[in-house]
Amino acid sequence: MRSGVIAQKVGMTRIFTDAGEHVPVTVLKVESCQVVAHRTLDSNGYVAVQLGAGRRKPKNTTRAERGHFAVAEVEPKRKLAEFRVDAEGLIPVGAEITADHFVVGQYVDVTGTTIGKGFAGGMKRHNFGGLRATHGVSISHRSIGSTGGRQDPGKTFKNKKMPGHMGDVTVTTQNLKVVMTDVERGLIAVEGAVPGHAGGWITVRDAVKKRLPTEAPKPGAFKLRDGNGGAAEVQAEATNGEGA
Repeated sequence: MRSGVIAQKVGMTRIFTDAGEHVPVTVLKVESCQVVAHRTLDSNGYVAVQLGAGRRKPKNTTRAERGHFAVAEVEPKRKLAEFRVDAEGLIPVGAEITADHFVVGQYVDVTGTTIGKGFAGGMKRHNFGGLRATHGVSISHRSIGSTGGRQDPGKTFKNKKMPGHMGDVTVTTQNLKVVMTDVERGLIAVEGAVPGHAGGWITVRDAVKKRLPTEAPKPGAFKLRDGNGGAAEVQAEATNGEGA
């Protein structure tokens, strides 16, 4: 099981194939996505990598957070996320994951926060049909109707679909195909739509319902820091074993 990446949604466009067909894609940008910490069985009871992405000014970072980033010798990050991995899937602390962590043709699961719509009625929020346009219905054409029974059960059950806050929830879209990767610009293009607005933070990981291609790098594609604090181009090679 490999680590995922933290990306930022750029927007949607389309890519033309050699046959002239266009494929709608969402462009994701992977920039300064570094390993900040490890989670181990001895210390935490599970194995995971903590990634950070984006840049944050030190003056906007708490003292505890500054100490956490100082231990990893990385600059303060705007977004943090953990990814469960196998013991062999740990990536060194400080390594920067690149866009070729995913290969063209593989499937990924993308998680993001949907666009908030504010307060919405039952017809918009839950696709209710509404009441009749005539035959005695007045004013309440878009209402949801009854929300419960009579004396039995004498209440409205929890989780009843009703008007309320719409959107601004975490959603995972599964089995999106990777169409293109651009390592130099840190771009990943996946087929279809991705939840969230442009500029929103997205987590991308290997699809749990699809087999990982054998050419996918393990434990991942990343750049290691050299002794001078820069980034040395070091990429993990793909293994010949079957995908997990």
